[in-house]
Amino acid sequence: MRRALGAAGAAVRGYDFSATAGDRIPASERMDTLSDALDGADLVLSLVWARTAAEAAEAAMPLLARDAVYADLNTAARGVKERVAAIGDAHGIAVADVAVLAPVARAAERTPLLASGPGAERFADAVRPFGVPVETLPGPAGDAAERKLLRSVFMKGMAAVVIEALEAARAAGAEEWLHAQMAAEFGPDGAATVDHLVQGTHRHAVRREREVRDALAALDADGRHADMTRAAVAWYERLAAASRPA
Repeated sequence: MRRALGAAGAAVRGYDFSATAGDRIPASERMDTLSDALDGADLVLSLVWARTAAEAAEAAMPLLARDAVYADLNTAARGVKERVAAIGDAHGIAVADVAVLAPVARAAERTPLLASGPGAERFADAVRPFGVPVETLPGPAGDAAERKLLRSVFMKGMAAVVIEALEAARAAGAEEWLHAQMAAEFGPDGAATVDHLVQGTHRHAVRREREVRDALAALDADGRHADMTRAAVAWYERLAAASRPA
């Protein structure tokens, strides 16, 4: 996201609460303190773990000018976005709940976004000049997050099914054949789509486990049938456990 917006002409400064993660930000854009990064900022993008989204907001809000917009782009449950919006209200800062609807690595600044909350329109006005497609919802913070989790029921569930089928095919000596069958169903770029679903799921298993759990909680809270999502959680639990250091 930083590279994409910078290449599109935005003046970008970055700060990371993790020193090792911050090493990925070029020295010319990396600030030593959160205060330095936020000084005079028109728009703040929060891109952290869902479990630390409220903590990041608590640290950032007191440092912002009152005309700044705080956009939370983290995939999180409605309650997390509502908490971030409440922190914004307490400090007089407009908050946008922003759902990222495709992999940023694939589409860069053209990644479609969905925004809700009091800062949604201002967020859209700030990033659209850089080529960012944003759809806004009229509702409060949490509405965009809810839509993203509904999408996760489909996307993360599909990825789990693909992995389950390919593993079964591997045991039967038919993985290559089934991969081709799946690719044909996904269309012209089907092979790349299958590989993306498999590789991306393994690479981000820990984060996606939390995402699928949040999606399941949302379905359960509404009294919806959630059999497929419950099964997907089991897959992501195994994948996340396998990805953690022994």
